[in-house]
Amino acid sequence: MATAASAASSCRPDNGHAAPPAQLKEVYKRYQSATSGMLEDDEQMVDWASNECPRGLRIYPALIPPRSQLRLLSCLLHRDLSNGAHQTNVHLHHHLSPPQGYAPPPTTTTGGELLKPSSPVASNSFFRYDPASTVTFAARDPQRHAALPIARCLRQRLRWITLGGQYDWTTKRYPVDRSPPRFPADVGRLVQGLFPHTTAEAAIVNLYSPGDTLRLHRDVSEQSAKDLVSLSLGCDAVFVIGDGDGGQDVDGDVQVEVVRLHSGDVVVMSGPARYGWHGVPKIVPDTCPAWMADWPASPRSGARLTPTEGEEEEEEGGLDEFEGWRGWMAGKRVNLNVRQMFDGS
Repeated sequence: MATAASAASSCRPDNGHAAPPAQLKEVYKRYQSATSGMLEDDEQMVDWASNECPRGLRIYPALIPPRSQLRLLSCLLHRDLSNGAHQTNVHLHHHLSPPQGYAPPPTTTTGGELLKPSSPVASNSFFRYDPASTVTFAARDPQRHAALPIARCLRQRLRWITLGGQYDWTTKRYPVDRSPPRFPADVGRLVQGLFPHTTAEAAIVNLYSPGDTLRLHRDVSEQSAKDLVSLSLGCDAVFVIGDGDGGQDVDGDVQVEVVRLHSGDVVVMSGPARYGWHGVPKIVPDTCPAWMADWPASPRSGARLTPTEGEEEEEEGGLDEFEGWRGWMAGKRVNLNVRQMFDGS
């Protein structure tokens, strides 16, 4: 019996620079210009209540509990962002240096849980800089780029972080001539604990604000056809995907799914959907959960999560020292996209 990975491998596109079908581009453009009110009344877009999706696309609504979402957010943006081995779009033109005088945070935990926000995960976080300060990051080429203030860097310019295998956006390949930095072990355990058939070797963390988009594309650079796993944090997003087998049915019409994703939802692209054309034409403003909106500052009392049975009350989401950044997540969507680079890992 053919596995989902073998089925996906058999339809792997050879051309990573191909253009998406015209009909799919029209759907994408329609949602790109849609207002929040239009989205509420849209009949094509689905708010999935189950993971019963066609052709290898699986949606798991609210799979990641709120506390785990906050812990994951802190691991990614406090700890992993401050690790210079994990490159960002800002590194392309500027020298980034985390605050000095703090011990680097541990890269993993001793147990199976993600680090808590109150642990050393935030020790040398970029969010320790005061957003009102004069801290700037020097340009690699001062003749072409100005120094970048910390507030503008974190609020506007930071768009992606690469974890583990460092994807080369110019060649659209993973470098094979050098060893990649270690993938964050606790994040890998979280993903592989839920989806054990995919080994977490590389990830792209995309950061969006309302008005930002992700163009239609296919993920074809990996040498493995194992499932792609995508976790959503923060504001809602409109996700558009077309069939992976060329994107058309027998009548020549593109088969399209339009899904509204919420914080905590997980998308898995397997089988024919593994190489489907997909993109994010819309980030829906004012939709970040109240208990996450104040991150990296501590949530206000009315927005704190209620402890579940056997769980001590704690101020999830941040520490008071991040007060200057209060509300940073209110206008953000953070998307963790995990993939396996090579078979036999």
